[in-house]
Order: sequence, then structure tokens, then C-alpha cells
Amino acid sequence: MIRFLAAALAATLLALPAVAAPAHPRDGEIKDPDTRAWWRTTEALAGDDMEGRDLASPGYDRAARLIADRFKRAGLKPAGDNGTWFQEVPLHEVEVVKEGTSFTLIRDDGAEVSLAFLKQISVRAADDLPSMVQATLVFRGYCAPEDLTEVKGKVVICFNTRRKGLTTAAARIKAVQAAGALAIVQVDDTGFTIEPPRWPAAYARTITFADAKPAPGFPSMTIGAEAFALMLEGSGHDPKAVLDDGGAKRALASFDIPARLRAILARTSRDYASKNILGVLPGTDPALAPEHLVLSAHLDGYGYGEPVGGDRLYNGALDDAAYVALLVQLAERRHGKGYRRSVLFAAFTGEEKGLLGANGYVRHPTVPIKDTVADLNLDQLRPLFPLKILTAIAVDDTSLGATARTVGKTMDITIRPDAEAERGLLQRADHWPFMGVGVPAIGFIFGYDPGTEAEARYREWYQVRYHRPQDDLTQPMDFDAATKFNSFFYALAQAVADAPARPTWNPASPYAPKP
Repeated sequence: MIRFLAAALAATLLALPAVAAPAHPRDGEIKDPDTRAWWRTTEALAGDDMEGRDLASPGYDRAARLIADRFKRAGLKPAGDNGTWFQEVPLHEVEVVKEGTSFTLIRDDGAEVSLAFLKQISVRAADDLPSMVQATLVFRGYCAPEDLTEVKGKVVICFNTRRKGLTTAAARIKAVQAAGALAIVQVDDTGFTIEPPRWPAAYARTITFADAKPAPGFPSMTIGAEAFALMLEGSGHDPKAVLDDGGAKRALASFDIPARLRAILARTSRDYASKNILGVLPGTDPALAPEHLVLSAHLDGYGYGEPVGGDRLYNGALDDAAYVALLVQLAERRHGKGYRRSVLFAAFTGEEKGLLGANGYVRHPTVPIKDTVADLNLDQLRPLFPLKILTAIAVDDTSLGATARTVGKTMDITIRPDAEAERGLLQRADHWPFMGVGVPAIGFIFGYDPGTEAEARYREWYQVRYHRPQDDLTQPMDFDAATKFNSFFYALAQAVADAPARPTWNPASPYAPKP
């Protein structure tokens, strides 16, 4: 009887229609198996369970362990501290917290207006930041030293330009402090359309190396156009006209404002270590194996921050989980088979807080800097449109540019220099610390011609998704473009790792090591 029932059940099950496994959400968009595997790893790193991979968070540590495990299975050798996969980077963090922090405009007629912290105004955190600042507001244009008359004991508003030939943010802070002001407020350049200002800020944190000298606590605030308009009310000056003039690099008048700013600042601090993840694929050529090519990307993201559209988790899918995933994908493609040179696979920490992991590495390298031939860095990559052009950071500073152009030509990819140098992307990613110690380095950005659909998609990404919760796994992607870039990167890495000669600096480069 039991045998009869079992046979009947089996027959019934066989007669039922087959139930397909649920389709992966983006499988229909991805034609290439290698790209599909890369995206699976991206999903593992940028999923909600990784909590945005904020420094030293449980989510970051889970992601770091995942990378180390995949490096191990791919046949890499650990290259971190004491034979491990990890290099610890000791850090110190200060945060201005929302609880207990407030910003209030007090007009001369006694009216008070609150400014929303992180939505309209933010402040640079520092250990010795005063708990309260209260003083009269004045506007002093670009805040060059000659602009800063009658500012002692006041809060000075400066136009926060990034335009070539005008004051830098650091120069403005230095000049305002030297003139005896109590604080600086820098107002966004709304005309800087190549990378427009965006609010809210995720949070107000400053993170430094644990052994760094504490940064001066001179209060440095930033405001958007909305807060600027509130500050200028009753001054007789049109805030939009002032911002338009600054955006056009026209002369800006200095004027006083009939209001005071009261800032009450609550802060916390903590010390911790975050991890770089380092693995080596040993070289096969006895003469070249002591030399190392570095392939880098950053694992950290923003974690949880101020909500945008009701979402407070900043997943960091393209910035930069996808390109740590590409390091993993390349390692797994090699199956432990080395190039002529050794290759250091580096997933750095703390890039979003000041290139901390890469700077920490070059301060304490696990491979001697003299044996490090180049860094190929993966960041700032947005596969949103067909790949025909790559902007290459530092393309003409070293021979890596010529190598990239040679590889690109075989794939119908045009390599161009950065046409928007005022954005400072050269100094904003992990190739920069390597250049600072004399190692040739290069990074890439998906390029476009002005006025094209590609440019529109690129600009939209920076406006809507850059350092936002919307940089998540559901965002629009061009997976064919991702496939093409990934193939370009594989070929470039092989070209540099197998070349008979190591990359060289262009002697005319302003970044070339001095003799």
C-alpha cells in the first residue's frame, strides 16, 4: 500500500507543469556571462544587507570578508598585515550630530528663522569646534584677502567658487580666519553646472588618520541657494543676481547683512580602524615578478545618512561596489594564473572620506613603492550609455596613456584627456596618492560629446544619484557598455602586467618625480 501511494505521488508530481526558478531581476538586460557574474558580485556588495559599507560598520566588515574569501578562492595570496588579507588603517572621526545642533538667523528686527541642518546648511566637524558661534553676518564676495575689510568678530559669507583663477576653498578659509572673523559660510556656486551642488548632505563628519594632528576648529559652514536667500533678506541685494554674477566670474560687491547667525554645535568623536583588503597574484617571469602592478577600487560607501526621497541607505552600487566586483571578477578569470609581473589587487577603505585607505597604504606599503610599477584605479565609472569615449585621468602624464590609447583603438574606444579639470577629479580618487609617491597611475570616466544624450545621462546621474541612496541596484544601466569597459580593463591590465618595460613618467608632467 505504501509503495502504491509513493508511486502514485511520484506520477502526480511528474504530471505537474515544471515550475521555473524565479528569473533574476536584471538577467534579461545582460547578454554576456562574464558581465552577469560581475553584476552578481556587485549585488552582493551593494545589497541592503551590506548597509552602504560605511567605515568600520558591520556591513563594511561583512563586505571585506566576502572580498577576502573570493580573493582566496581565486588563487591570490594574502598581502595585508602579518600574512593576512587585511591592512588596518587607524582612524579618528568627529561628527556634528543633529541632536542638539541648530542654526538660527536673528534679524535686526528680532525675528528668528531656523535653518535646517544638512538640508540648508552644514558645517565641517572638528575636535575643537566651539559649541556656539553667534555674530553679525557680512558678505565679502570671493573672499580674497583684499575683500576682507571690517570682518573682525563677524561671520563672513563667501562665494564658494571652484573656477580657475579665483580663490580656492582653502585659501578663503585661511584669509577669513587671518582677518579675525569668527567663522566662514561658503555659499554654493549654482552656476557650476558640470557638477552642480546638491542637498541634503548625508551627514557632517570629518575622518582623519588616528595619528594626524587635529585640524583647526575654525567654524566652516556651507549653505545652498535657499539658505543664502534667507540670509540676504532685508539687505537690499538680490541673492539670485549675486549667485549669477559669481557663477559668471563677474566682480562681486561686499556688503553687510542686517542679521546675525547663531550656530549651536553638538559633536561626538570616536577612534577605530578600517580595513584595506589586499591580495597578490604572483608573477611568472623571474625577472619581472618582483615588480607589482596595483589594480585598485574602493570598498567603502556612505552607509546611512540623511534621507533622500524617503530612503536613508546610501548603497553605493556604482560608487564603487561595482568596481571592487570587477577586481574580483578579474581575479577569478585568472584562476591563479599569473601575468609576467605580480599584480596587487587592492580594495581600499576610506576613499569617500579623503582617500584614507590609499594614503594609508602608500604610507605603509606591503609591497615596496620602488617595486610598484603603476596603479590602474577603478572609480568614477558610470556605464549609463554606449561606450565610445573614455576620459582618462592623467592620460598625458605617463606612458600609461599611450598604452590605454593602444588598447582602446583595438576596441573602437577613443581615449581623451579630462575636459573638466576644474572639477578636480584628478585629486579625488585613489590613483592620486600613488602619483604623489612617484608611481604612474591612471583612472577612467565614461566620456561623451557635448550636447548628446550620453552627456544628459551623465549629468543626470551626478544630479540624482551621486552620493545618494539612488545609486542602488535598480538604477538604469547600459550593460553592453559595462561589458565593453570590463573587457578594456582586462586587456589594459594584461598589457601593463606583461610589458617588458615598466611604465614611465612624461618628464613634462607637473606631477613627475623631481630628479
